[in-house]
Amino acid sequence: MKHDVIYRDAIHHQGFTFDDKVASVFTDMISRSVPGYAQTLQMVELLAHQYAQQGSNLYDLGCSLGAATMSLSRGCADRACKVIGVDNSPAMVRRCREMLLNEPVDIRCQNIVDTDIKNASVVVLNFVLQFIDQQKRKSLLNSICQGLRPGGILILSEKIAFTDADENRRQIALHEAFKRAHGYSELEVSRKRSALENVLIPETLAMHHQRLGIAGFSSASTWFQCFNFASIIAWK
Repeated sequence: MKHDVIYRDAIHHQGFTFDDKVASVFTDMISRSVPGYAQTLQMVELLAHQYAQQGSNLYDLGCSLGAATMSLSRGCADRACKVIGVDNSPAMVRRCREMLLNEPVDIRCQNIVDTDIKNASVVVLNFVLQFIDQQKRKSLLNSICQGLRPGGILILSEKIAFTDADENRRQIALHEAFKRAHGYSELEVSRKRSALENVLIPETLAMHHQRLGIAGFSSASTWFQCFNFASIIAWK
């Protein structure tokens, strides 16, 4: 696994894109940047085993290098399901296909807002919705809900914001302490924060739950939270 040193170099301070440089270190980057990331992958597998329906499709939207895609595949291994990973980054898709070359999954290079969700029993958005234009998030969730079979689920993991300004600052400080504890320097943390500004737009848990209800999900539960990262299960 290649070590993430991208933000030691000031050249990469200008913005964040899922290009080949990010793809080459993404596994290390996300594990050192997202509290609870490994646990969300474990729960994707468990939830797929619990909710994947025979003969249905399972989608990993914004699949990056396919970690959650593989969790879905393992979770539904005893059923005749099709596992589909979708990402709009050619660099991510290319590496994902190389890594999962011998796995029974379908990896597509496509914008997830244009993906036709159909015959689905499990859909995953693992730290992805936060990168989607806020005006398109509602229609994406509508499409997912419409494409799910009755009893199907959406697993939505996100960086979150807090309505109370002091609480928001505290949670950001804890998250940045987490990154420093995992080897990022103060300069790297600062540069990445600037690069992600206006690219990653977090929302409150209340906003996520409200939008899921509007999209047609019958219920939703926050099953995990660590600092300003959380994961929700929404049932159709």
